[in-house]
Amino acid sequence: MRSILLRGAALAVSFTLLAACRSEPRQSAPPATLPAVPQSTAPRVDSGTFAGAPWRFEIPTDWNGELVVLLHGYEPRGVPRADPWPANEATPLFLARGYAVAESGYASQGWAVVEAIADNERLRAYVVNRHAPRRTWLVGFSMGGQIAVASLERHGASYDGALSLCGANVPATQVFEDALRSLVAFDYFFPDAGLPGAGLSDPKAAPLDDLPADQIALMQTVGTALATNPAAAATLAQALEVSTDGLVGALSLHALLLREMTVRAGGLPVDNRETVYSGFGDDAAFNAGVRRYPADAQAASYLAGVADLRGTIGKPLVLRYNSDDPTIPPRYHGVYPALAAEAGRADRITVMPPAGEGHCAFAPEQMLEAFDLLVRTAG
Repeated sequence: MRSILLRGAALAVSFTLLAACRSEPRQSAPPATLPAVPQSTAPRVDSGTFAGAPWRFEIPTDWNGELVVLLHGYEPRGVPRADPWPANEATPLFLARGYAVAESGYASQGWAVVEAIADNERLRAYVVNRHAPRRTWLVGFSMGGQIAVASLERHGASYDGALSLCGANVPATQVFEDALRSLVAFDYFFPDAGLPGAGLSDPKAAPLDDLPADQIALMQTVGTALATNPAAAATLAQALEVSTDGLVGALSLHALLLREMTVRAGGLPVDNRETVYSGFGDDAAFNAGVRRYPADAQAASYLAGVADLRGTIGKPLVLRYNSDDPTIPPRYHGVYPALAAEAGRADRITVMPPAGEGHCAFAPEQMLEAFDLLVRTAG
């Protein structure tokens, strides 16, 4: 379905990953199997802008009185936006079942979790004030999954439950610590890659703002370097929990994310000076030779507040991941359930078996199966 990362941008390799993060599972079969909606029964559409955030709201003629709030994923800075805000490709699935659907485009592009939570709450309040739904559900994809979980923690009284699909359901600090880990590992194994400055992990590296040109150029450089040492590339792929074919895309995505967050936060937001790495073959040599960077204190403080997930949910949460997802590695799957268990909320979480191959590559029935489970769990 439409890329959760990029709306309308068609890029190779890693941009397929990005695409899967912004508007949801484009790789899976789109809901084209749904019957055509006669004009007389087409949903009513409303759209506009709140505090710089474009939004869209649709309500079917046979509305069941419930609201689904859809949360899209990461959208790189500078990607052109449609006006009015277009419907997510998952939207027809819920409209066909009688749900009204609200979706914010967020005022800020990039890893805009803080802004997105506020933008989404502003839209939800508007819809509730006008239509008074009897139940409200959160459904988020990729970064939007993290937003859904954070919203359930912070604004749980306003929702009846949440579904995170292919979600980055971990504290934001972990996301960017992992990104830095990937980049310093690449620089360790491929010090002569021909990248400017201090390599792929250089905190002073320019952000990848000229898309897709900057991203494609970076991917080509990284891919050329990886080809010079297949054994090191295989070690790196294993440590990152991605296939060797997905390694170029994963590394370039991590570079895009960390550089964008460094600009947003006003400095490098994570610190690896005391980190002891493992999984890179000769770990003693790796830890002795890998590049170390201090965090900017203000940037680290900003990141800690972006999505400081604690597991403190009071409503049902369903998590569903994909198989062979180069964006959300398997080690992420157990993080939020562990946080919830520590907070005494383990009974609120249901983790479904993975489905679909690749990031956010769900078939429509797999998404609806997860949503139906959420509704049943909520009672």
